This record gives sequence, C-alpha cells and structure tokens, in this order.
Amino acid sequence: MSRVYLIRHGQAGLRQNYDTLSPLGERQATLLKDWFRREGITLNRVYSGSLARQVATARLGAGEPEVDLRLNEFDLDIVYQSLAPVLREKDADFRSEYDAMLEAIKAHDAPVHRQWNSCDVKVFQAWYAGSHPVEGESWQEFKSRALSALDLIRATADGEHVAVFTSGTPIGLLVSSVFDATDGHAMKLAGACYNCSVTTLRVRDGDVRLMGFNSIAHLADPALRSFR
Repeated sequence: MSRVYLIRHGQAGLRQNYDTLSPLGERQATLLKDWFRREGITLNRVYSGSLARQVATARLGAGEPEVDLRLNEFDLDIVYQSLAPVLREKDADFRSEYDAMLEAIKAHDAPVHRQWNSCDVKVFQAWYAGSHPVEGESWQEFKSRALSALDLIRATADGEHVAVFTSGTPIGLLVSSVFDATDGHAMKLAGACYNCSVTTLRVRDGDVRLMGFNSIAHLADPALRSFR
C-alpha cells in the first residue's frame, strides 16, 4: 500500500502576474515541508506540473520535482482571450463588470486581482459549456488531460510516499473520479481547496481510495489560510 499526497500550490501572485507565489504562498509551502518532517513522511518521489507556482511550491515544500504536464491547471488567460470579447458583445452586465475589472487591474487593486469574480464565473461557465470555440484546450480536452494523471498515481510502487503538486481543478477532477462523481461535484471540490492543502490517496494494486481531503494541518494560524 502506498500514499499519494495531492497538494494544491500556495497562494499565487496578482492577476497580472498570477503564475508566481506570493510571500504568503511561500510561507505556506515552507510550513508544508516542516509538516512532512514532523509526520515522519519520507517522500520517494515528487511530481509537479510545469507552472511556476506549482514548481515553486514543490521546491519549498518537498524538493526538486519531476515535471509532468498532465498536472497543469487550465489556462484562464487563454480562455479569457477567446471568450471575453464574445461575452462583452452579448452581455451588457458582463461588459460593465469586465471593464471595471480592467480598471481595477490598472490601479493595482490587489484584492480584486485575487477574487474569483463574476467575470471569471461567466467566462468559466461559457468555456465549460463549450458554447464558443477557444484557442487553447476545451473543457473536455482539459478534463481528459488532467484525469490521465491517474496513470501516474496508479503506478506508485507499493510502500512509496509520493507528493504531487498541482492545482485546484485537477485535484477536484481526480478526487471526483475516485467516486465516479460528476463534473459539477469536481468543481465544488476544486472551489473548496485551500492553497497548499493536502489531499491523501491510498493506492493498492492500482486501486485508488481517498483517505483525506483538503487538510491544512500545517497551517495552524488562520492568517496563513487562503483560497486565492
């Protein structure tokens, strides 16, 4: 029997430079490393997606990772580039909200940058529904790619402890797959994930079971907990 620890990246940067770790995100990852040591967990392997925030969390929290592109989050910037102009033309509310968001970004209003705002929700829903073509991955392509990481998890050797550094949506999809749950359940799980949280899977003979979800035992101080 082996253990796989799915870890969401630490708090990321501002919207205009999101693929970084904030100072809080760096602190979260450092505390994760301390937690592994206190728990007596010796990691046999460390994996990460290729995104800078994922790799940085892995390096601070566990060591130099092996990069696996299947663990990457979907690219919200590309989804925005494809869908925001369409939604802006069709939806007056979206247009006003989107223009206000752009002004907030220019003003460096950090809280707005980190919020999952109504524009994000509408853009994501349009992408998820496949109502308009996008330049990058469709939802179904992203889902297929993220779930293919189950091959990596199932291949964990007996007795090994493996850390997998990824993002909220892949974690939601991977956990929901354990229960044959719907995409809607996957998104609810993704939305519940704290930054740098630990979700534990048990693997035995290729069978994957959930042992713990979204643990932040290493973040005892509430001030260290964040979602975005």
